[in-house]
Amino acid sequence: MITGASQGIGRETALLMARRGASVVAAARNEEALGTLAAEIQAFGGLIEIVVADVAQYPDVAHVGDRAIERFGRIDTWVNNAAVSVYARLEDMQPDEVERLVRVNLLGQMFGSKVAVDRMKAAGRGTVINVGSALSERAVPLQSAYVATKHGVAGFTEALRLELQGSSQLDVVLILPSSTDTPLFDLARSKIGGMPMPIPPVYEPKVVAEAIAHAAEHGGREIVVGGWGKLLILGQRLSSTLLDRYMVQGRRLEKQQAAGRQDDRRDNLFEPSTGPGSTRGEFGAGAKSRSIFTSELELHPFRKRLVVAVAVLASLVAVRKVGT
Repeated sequence: MITGASQGIGRETALLMARRGASVVAAARNEEALGTLAAEIQAFGGLIEIVVADVAQYPDVAHVGDRAIERFGRIDTWVNNAAVSVYARLEDMQPDEVERLVRVNLLGQMFGSKVAVDRMKAAGRGTVINVGSALSERAVPLQSAYVATKHGVAGFTEALRLELQGSSQLDVVLILPSSTDTPLFDLARSKIGGMPMPIPPVYEPKVVAEAIAHAAEHGGREIVVGGWGKLLILGQRLSSTLLDRYMVQGRRLEKQQAAGRQDDRRDNLFEPSTGPGSTRGEFGAGAKSRSIFTSELELHPFRKRLVVAVAVLASLVAVRKVGT
């Protein structure tokens, strides 16, 4: 079960999971895009049920869960992925824009998790996957409301994981993608004088979809997708003050989020996107098709712990040599 399945990461994940033999329930507001997704999956023999739904409305989300059970009998994996975005300074945002963004990005994941857990408990197992962001741990300018929701997703996911430990075989996994070339930026509401863009470097959606598929098959705690995101998180933990200075110097991070082209003034904040849907956005030139950090370390916790242990040991040896 995947929300936000009409575009970007959600659509890429639906295609990948269907190719691996999963039965897919795809939910989004754009009915046309869901239809093209269904046709693509059915063309290679996959099974899919599409549901037009707004994750900001709990009855819609509950309906999605019911349809999944009716069609396939159970829900093994539920991916909360739907998101919208507004690029603006807080002073330029209207209250209804802030509220809508929070309802979709945060409440949508909370609603989805509740529906998933309620239905998975009957089977005694399952995996809830919440898609956060590298911005779940570090803020950037021009996205205050979006960042707040992604921080909220991280905190909510951690609390839910704790609540479920020891009482069920339900995994709760947080995915933290770096900048990804999806239609999110094309569909974002912009008040920055032009079209927004992802902060480079940018990864292809399939890199995130593969991490989600790994979580569905193996569980886990949290997975950072992309080395840039990991560096951002480490920078925040080592010295948030220095990272602040780096970001605001010369308005560096504001400039990196401006595409330098005119915005078409269309967005999907309150109304669904239109058209057949796409996995990719307009910023794929040079997008990374693989993250060595994620595939070789993040998806293999033992290797990651070993690397950290070796690094700590090497540091201790170096400090001891300097001291002597």
